[in-house]
Amino acid sequence: MEFKDHFSGHAALYRDARPLPPADWFDWLAQQAPDRALAWDAGCGNGQASLGLAAHFERVVATDPSATQIEQAAAHPRIDYRVEPAERGTLAAGSASLIGVSQALHWFDLDVFHAEVRRVAKPGALLAISAYGNCSVGREVDAVERRLYADTLGPDWPPERALVDAGYRGLPFPFAPVEAPTFMMRADWNLAQFLAYLRSWSATQRHAKRTGNDAIEAVTPDLAAAWGDSAAVRAVRWPFVTLVGRVD
Repeated sequence: MEFKDHFSGHAALYRDARPLPPADWFDWLAQQAPDRALAWDAGCGNGQASLGLAAHFERVVATDPSATQIEQAAAHPRIDYRVEPAERGTLAAGSASLIGVSQALHWFDLDVFHAEVRRVAKPGALLAISAYGNCSVGREVDAVERRLYADTLGPDWPPERALVDAGYRGLPFPFAPVEAPTFMMRADWNLAQFLAYLRSWSATQRHAKRTGNDAIEAVTPDLAAAWGDSAAVRAVRWPFVTLVGRVD
């Protein structure tokens, strides 16, 4: 499967502007894993989830096929970053207690990845998938953001984005399901931070290349009017989707 690289061209922006997964998600995962020896963060990007796992596991191997994304990752004494695809890695067989995928499953060749999961998992290991959908701030802001998301940028989203919007429903998941609690993903941002997040979207970058237009600059006046005081901090929330299974 060809590596579809939608983020290396703006890896630093992606690192700085994206929300962090909820901390209690990692707390819960550590409690479900058979032990806390080794976690594999597959498709780690710039390592945001890797840091969450490193708070609980003795060692984290974080892999991504984009060298540029890996270069933007924060160093940590318990994280071993490797430039390699999730489907063909260098982890030893039977070594991982937890395999985590954060906002990346839709890019994988699933049949090949599932085989790799079975290869590297130790008995009783956990496969934990998470993703977040489109955000919500409030009625006025959401109305402007939805027009940007669907109308302006609609043609520029890669087709895999539809899998995220669907909450990964219908994707094959051939592992014994583990019921997970509901987690909330939230960031408290001012307008500038929110605009930076919108600019980090792959569709925003693709739109600029396709049309030569800055979609975020164009929508900023409407967003500013909906936001109010630009320095005001508002809660931004995302639906946080999880798929968890036990590898037998």
